[in-house]
Amino acid sequence: MKKIILLSCLLCAGTFAFAQDPNFHIYLCLGQSNMEGNAKIEAQDTCNVNECFLMMAAVDCPSLGRVKGQWYKAIPPLVRCHTGLTPADYFGRTLVERLPENIKVGVINVAVGGCKIELFDEENCEEHIASQPEWLKNTAKAYGNNPYRRLKELAVEAQKAGVIKGILLHQGESNTGDKEWPQKVKRVYENLLRDLNLQAKDVPLLAGEVVHADQNGRCASMNEIINTLPQVIPTAYVIPSSGCPAAEDNLHFTAEGYRKLGVRYAEKRLLLLEKEPNSGITTEPASTNIPGYDYPRVDKEGRAHFRFYAPQANRLQVDCCGKKYDMWKDTGGLWMVTTNPLPVGFHYYFLIADGVSVTDPSSYTFFGCCRMASGIEIPEGEEGDYYRPQQVPHGQVRSCTYYSETQKEFRRCMVYTPAEYETHPKKRYPVLYLQHGMGEDETGWSTQGKMNHIMDNLIASGQCVPMLVVMDSGDVEAPFRPRPGKDVNEERALYGATFYDVILKDLIPMIDRTFRTKTDREHRAMAGLSWGGHQTFNTVLPHLDKFSYIGSFSGAIFGLDMKTCFNGVFADADKFNKKVNYFFLGCGTEEQMGTKKMVDSLRKLGIEVDYYESQGTAHEWLTWRRCLKEFVLHLFKH
Repeated sequence: MKKIILLSCLLCAGTFAFAQDPNFHIYLCLGQSNMEGNAKIEAQDTCNVNECFLMMAAVDCPSLGRVKGQWYKAIPPLVRCHTGLTPADYFGRTLVERLPENIKVGVINVAVGGCKIELFDEENCEEHIASQPEWLKNTAKAYGNNPYRRLKELAVEAQKAGVIKGILLHQGESNTGDKEWPQKVKRVYENLLRDLNLQAKDVPLLAGEVVHADQNGRCASMNEIINTLPQVIPTAYVIPSSGCPAAEDNLHFTAEGYRKLGVRYAEKRLLLLEKEPNSGITTEPASTNIPGYDYPRVDKEGRAHFRFYAPQANRLQVDCCGKKYDMWKDTGGLWMVTTNPLPVGFHYYFLIADGVSVTDPSSYTFFGCCRMASGIEIPEGEEGDYYRPQQVPHGQVRSCTYYSETQKEFRRCMVYTPAEYETHPKKRYPVLYLQHGMGEDETGWSTQGKMNHIMDNLIASGQCVPMLVVMDSGDVEAPFRPRPGKDVNEERALYGATFYDVILKDLIPMIDRTFRTKTDREHRAMAGLSWGGHQTFNTVLPHLDKFSYIGSFSGAIFGLDMKTCFNGVFADADKFNKKVNYFFLGCGTEEQMGTKKMVDSLRKLGIEVDYYESQGTAHEWLTWRRCLKEFVLHLFKH
């Protein structure tokens, strides 16, 4: 027999002395075979169970070393010795994962496969059992021939340790078509509240649908009755089963179905807990939300919580960080999902509604991925303060329309002027031309990139020379599509190539005419991220008479022979080093852009180049914010 794990060593808070712990949340679970657990327990279901997720044994189980009424780590089976996976497994796992670390979750699961709800009517249970087949009678014997009484007795014992926070029900298959079922459930629920001295407002009833019609559920018609339960019990909430995979019998769920359903039970309980004072749930509206919208929200582990009201939609997904998350819809038409923990920084995301990718109306939109996209910021700690607005003088980002003679059309650029620009009317300023990447536009650096806050903070601290920052479209908003039959490398060289004449013949002259700039090469820099780094090389290296500072952040610069590229500009290292005041290459440690290899090649030729690695980041805006911060510290100080 395995050693019984006593409460004193199991509960994460340490010593336990049979005093009710408000941080130990207990849930009572009851029902028939889908709550009992019909699917085979798989390896993933027994691994990585948190020490703060507990189960109270409802029966003696010598083969598992469990004694009725004792608490154990909630490794399945949770019901009896040989039952399967249940919704309660992933209900508890999800709660523990998302609640504060000081919260423990315990479940007590008393379920009988094939039973009607009448089995949990304590007063009439004996009469009901007498009319049932032998196999059901044998199961009921495991609970002393009264499952309700067993659940109540265990709950009374559990209340010595913690607080009952809810009741989970999954039952109804055996009552299919019974329109009195909601009233019968109400009787069981109210009896539990009375017998355990509980208040309905503190102990919601979460009732799951049976296998859904979309899975060809044999009892799916019962869901219409189940969904009337909140009309009878105001503190009842129905957990939808749509999209939860069913077993071959179309009565039970697969293991994956139980996992999904369990998470949905948990998502609903968490949603209710958020409304409770002092719940300890620490989610905050994303900083990228439109003011007044509570969702999406972000928790301290970096998970994003999405809610979207779309009662007529059949399927919704959130596409974020390269992963599509299936949302689920409650009975009121509210769709919800919580992501895995996301990396800190800015991320584009989309909603996919019935196959159509759309933006989230609760989020600001950002131009990225070659289209308008929603965005969410997963906050850094204090190390991210350099790109957050601070109590310092703030510059302006201006939208400037100008006419391009080379393209014969009007264009727009964004221009950052430092805070002192308006108060020093005779002072002239150096200029940094800063380019976005493929599929983005001239707004990227001042929205996704937080360029203006970075500049404000560095200038205010005296670390950075006051300067103008000019951002224009690199003409790479549309995806790269090589023409059929053409050489891909040659086509790639043409991608965004229209910008080179624009910056040299239109943009720089316009900026120098319009703003108080220092117009010589010693006071002009250019940098860009990804394809903007590619464009920086292609603009600056053939025109070192116009620029003296160069930066490339995760530059999309491939296949160059450093000795011969750009008419051999790197071949004479002494000449290059004297000509260029500062040369910077940066990237994230988690991306494979070949930047370090390029730096090594340049240094072998004697080229002086600073190299920066952003720790733990990939091809993303956090990398480029950090690169910009490191780069501008060195500008215009020679």
